[in-house]
Amino acid sequence: MSNKIYHITLSEAERTTLTEVTRKGTHSVRRVNRAKTLLLSAAGESNEKIARQLGITTATVCHTKARFVTEGLEASLNERPRSGQPRKLSGHDEALLVATTCSQPDEGHSRWTVRLLADKLVELEVVEHISPTTVYNILQKQELKPWQKKVGALGELMALISPAWKIC
Repeated sequence: MSNKIYHITLSEAERTTLTEVTRKGTHSVRRVNRAKTLLLSAAGESNEKIARQLGITTATVCHTKARFVTEGLEASLNERPRSGQPRKLSGHDEALLVATTCSQPDEGHSRWTVRLLADKLVELEVVEHISPTTVYNILQKQELKPWQKKVGALGELMALISPAWKIC
């Protein structure tokens, strides 16, 4: 980013919006800090003083002010999409994992393990490769623990519907 100095001038509507963001407890800390940054900047506070007061870096103050000037109020308050790694499994594939988890394990095994489930997903050609850690994280999100005797309410429900439920 260049070394431009951005002067913040707020309209009455923008000031009202920013004040509401700082007063209501329904916003993320980052969003509230950005709103406070813009309000303090409009009041003439220095970047260093704002950063110290809010516990953020001066770079964050500068970036927030620059986004406000170049992209507007909403862009300066909201998160930009992050690049991040794409999901390993689609919603349909996760449903298949849950159904498999609730089924009887392959012959020779008394219960599913995350490694067995990962191997099963590869065997079913759901994915080319998936780590047991990824499978574990998905199961945690669904509150399933197949390595324990009790697989949770969903497992009990699946057993009631069809005791022979198994994905082939």
